[in-house]
Amino acid sequence: MLSVKIVEIKRKKGVSNDKEDKDSDSTDNENNGSTPKHKGRVIFDATACPQDIAYPTDLNLVSEAREVSERLIDRLYAPVLHQKKPRTYRQVARKRYLQTAQKKNKSKKVIRKAMKAQLDYLRRNIKSIHRLLDAYPDKLPLNKKELKYLYVIQTLYQQQLTMFEKKTHTIEDRIVSIHQPHIRPIVRGKSQAKVEFGSKIHVSIIDGVSFLDELSWDAFNEGSHLESYIEQYRKRSGYYPEEVLADQIYCTRANRKMLKEKGIRLLAKPLGRPSAVSIHVSPGERNPIEGKFGQAKTGYGLNRIKARLRQTSESWIASIFLVLNLVKLAG
Repeated sequence: MLSVKIVEIKRKKGVSNDKEDKDSDSTDNENNGSTPKHKGRVIFDATACPQDIAYPTDLNLVSEAREVSERLIDRLYAPVLHQKKPRTYRQVARKRYLQTAQKKNKSKKVIRKAMKAQLDYLRRNIKSIHRLLDAYPDKLPLNKKELKYLYVIQTLYQQQLTMFEKKTHTIEDRIVSIHQPHIRPIVRGKSQAKVEFGSKIHVSIIDGVSFLDELSWDAFNEGSHLESYIEQYRKRSGYYPEEVLADQIYCTRANRKMLKEKGIRLLAKPLGRPSAVSIHVSPGERNPIEGKFGQAKTGYGLNRIKARLRQTSESWIASIFLVLNLVKLAG
């Protein structure tokens, strides 16, 4: 792994500061020769990587799916195989959509009425598409991209219909972009953006170098994955960290017990009433990882991933952290 090689080069060049060198010279904690020694400090945190998409509203998504279904009908219709081209009412449907979408203030009643109309148009078009497909017994005339759109709009219709009937706005594996169906909403709880749409990553900083521990398009609780991150540290370096610096979401009783069993010191606020001998963490201790996220989002575009494909977006994110590590090595 390139990040591991960067850490090795960095240590050989003597870039590590005195604190990190002190951590690397920690004593060997062995238990009958089977427990590996503990070295260094690791900082854990997670963040979201928003994709460059329009803010997804239910009405806009259903209207866009309807337009895609109209293009698929145009693509599938063949006068030789079909007697009559299915009606789509595209001009009427577009006009009814704009009547609601262009309103400055929209009540829930108006939005639900517009949603019902767009869902009906979309349902009619999907049925027409299946009737047109039945006339092709041997090979479908759709390419891979068009088949993908067909599956996406059908799934989107089922999701939106379920949410419409239940009068809710949440559903499992919710599609928020027709062109990028792998994107999921990530609830962040921040004042500026309570929900971000993209992937979620977990990063650990070791000796000033960033490691991308996990990248997922589904929201996850990083606190429940702490043990796997610790094992990744051991796999990279050959030993457990001596200290773990993490925020409150990692500091569950189960994680505290796990770290204690492995002989790892957790630098966090202790449970219960603080004692005089408890470990105190200064407010700036976690600045390296927060600064790394700020540098990646402000300077290298981590806050607006413009790649469209899933694999390309993942490569985009990984490349950003590779560049960050190279900049750290060069500095």
